[in-house]
Amino acid sequence: MMDILWKRDDWVFSYRVAGICVQNGKVLLQKPTNDTAYAFPGGHVEFGETNEETLIREFKEEIGADIRVEELKWVAEIFFPWGSKPCHQICLYYLTEILNSEIPKNGMFMATEHIEGRNFELEYHWVPIEDVGKLDVYPTQTPELLQKINEGVQHFVYKE
Repeated sequence: MMDILWKRDDWVFSYRVAGICVQNGKVLLQKPTNDTAYAFPGGHVEFGETNEETLIREFKEEIGADIRVEELKWVAEIFFPWGSKPCHQICLYYLTEILNSEIPKNGMFMATEHIEGRNFELEYHWVPIEDVGKLDVYPTQTPELLQKINEGVQHFVYKE
């Protein structure tokens, strides 16, 4: 299949979905081993795939987790540099629940992500919700968004 990811000479468009997984007062975040910035697990939607199918596939591929995709919580318009090009990304964030028990419920564990023909080591961290604001996390609005997680769908724009 083909990711919904268009790279042109002077810009990039990306359609991504991410999972907000909260368990025991902690949220699951990922970060590359060579970076300090955290993000929510997920990935690019493949053409012809639903958002739910994408999240199920991505969690299975990356951490071997079976998940249930619950309601849509955040709709994001994100603008950031993709290398030397500007990127316009639409990212939809869904509550997710991990169903299998093999995934560590605390601390940090490792996984590998495959992007554009290359493998990247990722750290997955269970972060106490009250500590999220102390981290370099994207979207930067995450601490406020998590506080309003039960207030319906939140829309935000992030420009880097």
